[in-house]
Amino acid sequence: MRACQSESGRAARFHGVSHRSPCVLRHRQHGGGLPIMGSMSSAHDFHATGVTAVVNNDAGGTRTIFKDLSFAVHGGEIVDITGPSGSGKSTLLTSFARLNVNTTGKFVLDGVDSDTLSPQQWRERVAYLPQTSVLIGDNVADAIRLPWSLKIRVSQDHEAAEQKLPDSLIRSTLDSLGCDDIDLARAVQDLSGGQAARVSLTRTLLTHPGVLLADEVDAGLDEENADKVADILRKAADNGTAVVRIRHRKPDGRANRIMVLANGTISPLKTAQSAPSTHTEV
Repeated sequence: MRACQSESGRAARFHGVSHRSPCVLRHRQHGGGLPIMGSMSSAHDFHATGVTAVVNNDAGGTRTIFKDLSFAVHGGEIVDITGPSGSGKSTLLTSFARLNVNTTGKFVLDGVDSDTLSPQQWRERVAYLPQTSVLIGDNVADAIRLPWSLKIRVSQDHEAAEQKLPDSLIRSTLDSLGCDDIDLARAVQDLSGGQAARVSLTRTLLTHPGVLLADEVDAGLDEENADKVADILRKAADNGTAVVRIRHRKPDGRANRIMVLANGTISPLKTAQSAPSTHTEV
């Protein structure tokens, strides 16, 4: 059982960003030419077992936040994790992405154990999206292309440079996700909090993660923008991505299951009425 490893270097600033060089041809079109982020025919299954978090305390000893937790999420599902502050929700989520050195556990996606992959390879498949959006670039288009730019810079692969996302694909993706109010040429510092959250989410979805871990990405947003973010995540789930959200808001009807993490245990709260799930695993 391996301890989760933290990112190093510049890439550590871009949680939730895959560094896999994209292939534009992976996008399939339907309807009015809108890109699909995945398909239910390739829905993903994620399982975590024996997840334990132990941290140092002020007295020089250690404190166990939780021990031997199990969790599963399937493509097509949104699972919300709620619970009191300090219960370890973000710790649990970062453990799934192998971003937390204080956690251990066994993590399997589509039959592939995380121990068989490098941390970077795993995070290409299991993407962590933090509460605060990190957007770097002169404009929205540059910010969305960041994962591909980083990959090209490291590999010096000029063929990969030619496969950068064209503006047309970025535009159609944003439009399909209800982000038609966002101009590609707009400076990222001029985006509202809600727009920045949706751009960050779109960027992550364009890397095609099997699992998307959303850590309070709607925190601080007004109800309208929080609803738009929830719509994007629901579309991603409907197209085969397994989505896990940490939320402190009241239920929004998008989740298939709601779990409560408290006192070192995780258990079901209820099954969301508007999005029934056939899965029973915790």
